[in-house]
Amino acid sequence: MKTKLLTLLLLSSAFFISAAHAADEAAKPYPLKVCIVTDNDLGSMGDEKVITYEGQEIKFCCAPCEKKFRKNPAKYLEKLAPKPDAPAPATP
Repeated sequence: MKTKLLTLLLLSSAFFISAAHAADEAAKPYPLKVCIVTDNDLGSMGDEKVITYEGQEIKFCCAPCEKKFRKNPAKYLEKLAPKPDAPAPATP
């Protein structure tokens, strides 16, 4: 009985790890060369921190920036929003 339970536990753990890894692979790549919070160069404060947030890869210059991001993600995610094209000049 213990062997079956342990096997089930190990298989379910492997499934969740695989699912999490697959979600990371499917994340949209981070388009910026700078931290989403501070606009500092990635890696300028040590090793960059990378997370996946709602299917989007997000990069930070340091771990404290992740905490700031998580307090108000919408504020920082605006930096990833597509910029509207400039209107074409009117022709006479």
